[in-house]
Amino acid sequence: MLKTIQQLWQFRGGLHLDENKDVSTTSPIGTIPLPAKLILPLQQHLGQTAEAIVKKGDKVLKGQKIAEATGYVSVPLHAPASGTIVDVGNYPIAHPSAMKSMCVVIEPDGQEQWIEKSPVSNYESMQPEQLRELVFEAGIVGMGGAGFPSFIKLNPGEEKKIKTLILNGAECEPYITCDDMLMREQAEHIITGARIMLYTLQAERCLIGVEDNKPEAISAMQKAASAFSDIEVISVPTLYPTGGEKQLIKILTNLEVPVQSLPGDIGIVCHNVATANAVYRSVILGEPSISRVVTVTGDKVKTPRNLEVLIGTPFSDVINACDGLIDDKLPLVMGGPMMGFPIYSKDAPVIKTCNCILARQDNARHEQNMPCIRCGRCAEVCPVNLLPQQLYWHAHAREFDKAQDYKLFDCIECGCCDYVCPSHIPLVQYYRFAKTEIWVQEQEKQKSDIARQRHDFRDFRLEREKRERAERHKKKTEKLNKSADKDKKQEAIQAALDRVKAKRESQQNNQDRNP
Repeated sequence: MLKTIQQLWQFRGGLHLDENKDVSTTSPIGTIPLPAKLILPLQQHLGQTAEAIVKKGDKVLKGQKIAEATGYVSVPLHAPASGTIVDVGNYPIAHPSAMKSMCVVIEPDGQEQWIEKSPVSNYESMQPEQLRELVFEAGIVGMGGAGFPSFIKLNPGEEKKIKTLILNGAECEPYITCDDMLMREQAEHIITGARIMLYTLQAERCLIGVEDNKPEAISAMQKAASAFSDIEVISVPTLYPTGGEKQLIKILTNLEVPVQSLPGDIGIVCHNVATANAVYRSVILGEPSISRVVTVTGDKVKTPRNLEVLIGTPFSDVINACDGLIDDKLPLVMGGPMMGFPIYSKDAPVIKTCNCILARQDNARHEQNMPCIRCGRCAEVCPVNLLPQQLYWHAHAREFDKAQDYKLFDCIECGCCDYVCPSHIPLVQYYRFAKTEIWVQEQEKQKSDIARQRHDFRDFRLEREKRERAERHKKKTEKLNKSADKDKKQEAIQAALDRVKAKRESQQNNQDRNP
């Protein structure tokens, strides 16, 4: 008997968007030929950049570690194929500016020779910290887009009791269907990953939220979860941005994450369904995170579909596997139309957080911006109950303190306000600009504070050294004075002795003259 939850709740705002998902779900998840080169950026997640432990000319096996984590918020990187390291240097990455970043470049040898794997047959015989270590060593990060190292979210700390694990299968952005197809085809693997996460967190239950525009995925997931009383697969209404972490928590539990808090503070941890699948592969199969499912879609893609792609595969190879583009001059978008960003270099590689490559003709955002007419539609659709109009004015005027007064950093940059703005104002760009400027100012303030502290400490040190010199001089003077006083006393005593001696000699002389 399938389990259902009796009540769902609703977050504020949101949009019903044209989905455009059917075009990429007509065929199963495919594969692509091994690329001539794999370009692996050392920065593929939030936190510290990994550090390469290989050099040009080294031979590597598939799954071999090629970069070490450099801090707590960091994970290692692994070779997606066996081959030769041909370079460790700067290459274009998936970034709107086409900027370059440090990458490890592998030339595959076609042999696909794996490292020795260490699969786990019974994960419940292990301690939770051992499983977290496996997830860390596998280099798993959030695959829904944020890219936060997954082992950290599986380690909330002893002071926090996690009651609920939520798996996000909403996939609310238009065009993107990689999670949908993954749930249809690998539901049992996702459920096994969920059970590993439940055990690691020592949580009581798992809720898996899937938007109701994915009936095949819901059916497959419910069938896979039917044997487990602590896992519920829940169909939720299709509304953008249901896939937002706080929005999905609200829908499934009616709990709200307080401002400047994390879901763990209210006993909840959220992961993506693709992340659960990666956890399954790392623990049960002993495989690190070296590939992911990517949706390649849009009206300018000749054959839209979903593909299992090795991390580091250039976008051009992925596009070619879909028979190319109708218009090669259009920039690609990594991600969906709402929160994705343009990529101008097709040499940029797929990374762990790349869930979609979108190519479409979209002239709406190229219309001329007009003044704000104060219609209030942006505030009506904001899912986090902000005042986008006020944020825009203050960001535009560079009044960043006032923007923060209107909770700028609560903005999840979902793009709902952009979408409904009749004046075509790129609101989210203003918010990103304001956030960046505030971060820069904060960094400058920190540098200034450090410089002031160093200056104050220098003044304190110089003053301390001056006092110490004065104290030493005083002590030396006192010592000299004491020594001088002692010498004077000795001279006086000696003078007295000399007088006594002279007197005795004088008396003796007188006696000698007058016997």
